[in-house]
Amino acid sequence: MKGKLLFDYIVVGSGPAGAVIAKTLTDDKKTSVLLIEAGENRDQDQPIMDSTFAPELEESFFPNYFWQGEGVPQENLDDRSFEWTTGRLLGGGSSINGEQYVRPTSAVFKEWEQLLGPMWSPDKAIRRFKRLENYNGDTNNTAARGFHGRIDIRQAPEAPTALAEKLTLAIEQATGFSPILDYNDPDTPIGPFTRWQLYQKPNGQRESSSTAFLSSDIMTPTGQGKNGRKLTVYFKTTALRVLFHRKRAIGVEVLKEGKRIRAYSHKKIIISAGINSAQLLMLSGIGPAKTLKASGIPVIHHNPNVGQRLTNHTLNFAMFSTNPDDPPLPADDPNALYTGGAFLPDPTGDNPDRRAVQLIGIGSNGQLTIAILYLQPQSRGSITIQNNDPLTIVLGDEGFLSDPSDMEAVKNIYKIYIRNIASELAQIDPSIRLVSPTLDIIEDDSKLEQFIKENFDHNHHQQSSLRMAPINQGGVVDRFGRVHGVKDLIVADASIIPFTVDGNTSSAAFLIGYTIASQLRYKTSRSRYAERDEE
Repeated sequence: MKGKLLFDYIVVGSGPAGAVIAKTLTDDKKTSVLLIEAGENRDQDQPIMDSTFAPELEESFFPNYFWQGEGVPQENLDDRSFEWTTGRLLGGGSSINGEQYVRPTSAVFKEWEQLLGPMWSPDKAIRRFKRLENYNGDTNNTAARGFHGRIDIRQAPEAPTALAEKLTLAIEQATGFSPILDYNDPDTPIGPFTRWQLYQKPNGQRESSSTAFLSSDIMTPTGQGKNGRKLTVYFKTTALRVLFHRKRAIGVEVLKEGKRIRAYSHKKIIISAGINSAQLLMLSGIGPAKTLKASGIPVIHHNPNVGQRLTNHTLNFAMFSTNPDDPPLPADDPNALYTGGAFLPDPTGDNPDRRAVQLIGIGSNGQLTIAILYLQPQSRGSITIQNNDPLTIVLGDEGFLSDPSDMEAVKNIYKIYIRNIASELAQIDPSIRLVSPTLDIIEDDSKLEQFIKENFDHNHHQQSSLRMAPINQGGVVDRFGRVHGVKDLIVADASIIPFTVDGNTSSAAFLIGYTIASQLRYKTSRSRYAERDEE
C-alpha cells in the first residue's frame, strides 16, 4: 500500500465513544489512528461552550452544529414526524446535548452480563466509569465514584432553590421514595433529588468528548497529535462506505472537503457514528440482502438485524404555574440548568426496585415544567436506507407507541405520579398549580390518550439499532463490538446497546468506547509481548 493513506486504526465519529477510542489507542505512541469527523471543532463557540445554551441547542438543532433531517411520520402519533439528527461537530452528540450525566443502573448491566458475559458486569462497568469520571460533587459512596478521570462531572447547584426543594418534597410525599443525594451511586438509583449531575467543568462550561479526550494536550487545533501521539483528525470529512477485501474491512472511502479519497488501516475500522452507523454499514454491504440488492449495493454479509430494534425513550410534559418571585435556578449558578428531578419505578408497583421513569424539573419565571421520560419502552423502530447514495437521508422510523403497553405506561405516569405530585405541590405552596394537562384530562382516559399524542416530544436517546448480541438474538455485533460475518470491523456507540438503558445514553456510549478501546489495547500489548518472547 505504498503511497496510500495508511493507519493502524480508522475511527469514524468523534462523539463519546469515538473520541475515547482515538485517545486511548494513541496513548500507545506506536499506534496510529485516523479520526474522521464530518463537522468542525466548535468547542470555542459560545453556544457550545456556554452551558446555558444547552436546552435551546437540543430543541432547535441549529444547522451549523447538527445533521439536518427528519424521521418517518409516526403512525401512532397522528402521523407527526420528528427531527432525525445528531451533532455534526467535534464531540458529536456530547457537544450539543442537555448535559445530563446518568449512568445505567446495575439492573441494566446485569442484563448485559447475562447476555454478553462478565466484561459487561455491573462491577466492571462501575470500575470503568470510575476511571472515566472526575466527579465534582457529593455522594454517600465515594468507592463508586471516580475523582481522577478526564470527564468533568459537576453536581449542581450547590445550593438548590426553594422551588427545587418544594418539588423534591412533593415527589417524596407523592411516591413514598426518600430524597437521594447521588443517583449515580448504585445503592441509590431511585428517588427524588435537588441536584443534577452535569457534563460540566467546575466553572460550569460544557464538558464533551472533545474537551475531555481531544483537548489541547492531546492534539493541535488542526487535528495533529501532540508529544509523539500518532493521532490525525480529518475535519469536514464524511464517511461514505467501508472498503473490503473479501470479508475483511481494509479502509474507508470519505468525502473530505468536497474531494473523494480513501484511507486504509492495518488493523481495524471502528464505526462510532451514532444514528448514522446503521446507514454506513448498509452502504458498505452489511445488512438485509434484499434491501441492499434493491439499492444496487454488493452484499458483503447478509444480516437482517441491521437497522432493526431501534429504541428511544418517550418524552412528555406536565406544566405548572408558580410564584414568579420563586426563581427556578440560583442567581449565581444559571449553569445548573434544571430544577430538581427524580428517577422512579413503574407507578403501578410493577418492578418496584427498577427505574422506569425519569422526571426533570425545568423552571422559568412563573412556570415549572416536568419533563417525563418513560425509560422501559417496548416499542421498536427501524433504520432503512432508501438507495445507494450516501447523501440521501435514511428512513428513520422510531416506532413510537407501536407497542400499546407504552401508551398505558405513560398514562399511568400521569394518572398516578403527576396527579399525586400536583396535589402535594398545591399543599406545599398554593401558587403551584397544574396547568397542563388539567385534572379533568388526566381523569378521562380517552382525553388523556389524545393529550399524550398531541404533546408527545422527541429526545435524542436512540439506541440498539446495531444490537450487541448473537445473531440469533437480533445481534449485529458481538460483545467486543465486532461486526458479525466480517473481519476487522467494529461498531462502538449507543447503537450497539443490547438492552435499553434507564437514563440518558451518553454515559453508556462513553463506557462502550472505553471498554472496546481497552480490549484493543490489551490485545496489542499482549501481541507485542508474544513477539518479544519469540525473539
